Amino acid sequence: MLDFFLDLHPVVQALIATSFTWGMTALGAALVFATKTLNQKLLDSMLGFAGGVMIAASFWSLLSPALDMAEGDGLPAWIPAAVGFLLGGLFLWGVDKILPHLHPNSSIEEAEGIQPSKKRRSTLLALAITLHNIPEGLAVGVAFGAVAAEFPSSSLAGAIALGIGIGIQNFPEGVAVSMPLRRDGMSRMKSFMYGQFSGMVEPISAVIGVLAVTLIEPLLPYALSFAAGAMIFVVAEEVIPGSQEEGNKDLASMTLMIGFTVMMILDVALG
Repeated sequence: MLDFFLDLHPVVQALIATSFTWGMTALGAALVFATKTLNQKLLDSMLGFAGGVMIAASFWSLLSPALDMAEGDGLPAWIPAAVGFLLGGLFLWGVDKILPHLHPNSSIEEAEGIQPSKKRRSTLLALAITLHNIPEGLAVGVAFGAVAAEFPSSSLAGAIALGIGIGIQNFPEGVAVSMPLRRDGMSRMKSFMYGQFSGMVEPISAVIGVLAVTLIEPLLPYALSFAAGAMIFVVAEEVIPGSQEEGNKDLASMTLMIGFTVMMILDVALG
């Protein structure tokens, strides 16, 4: 099975992987067909788990390979990693200030970004998760691009592990969009559609990531670090605060540790 996957074009590989991550978002959103509300402790534990997966993926699947790839380029290996990492965070910070969006459990008055004249909670919620899915799709695309470029520190199994890890943490993101909309009185189908829509950006950003690193290989250490910085920004700005704002700090912290451990095992065992 792995040999068949290896023979595919890296763009196709990334599209398959991010179709899985998109599907996991849709699976989470589909919970609205079973219930109108979800236990807050369960939701916070899932968000904490997602944060742990993203932190582990940022280092094991992105920053660590970036450091390995940067060695021998004439510059200290930490320079591309540091520059790319900070640029990734700055990029998400800038988009966060521009793109209108609303975090789960926030009122419409707390919407961020440049606000349109007419605010729709459903659209703003979906845009918030869509914003956070950009670096995740980019990370998967860059990982498969690194395999195509035949960098020694990259592996197909590692790229697949990254896709699996991001897919796992996408499940609560789908829940985080669809459930608040369902509680607000939106129909189950519309709540589901808005929830799964947020994952559509991942295949698009994955293709961009693959093309960027396969066409301009020297950018790869910067691209890997860029994706890591963007993901860490998301975790620090939204995932961790969102998992703890209802008072379940200990539970969210422990599930974050579990998520980190699961992703570390996936990456080390498969990569």
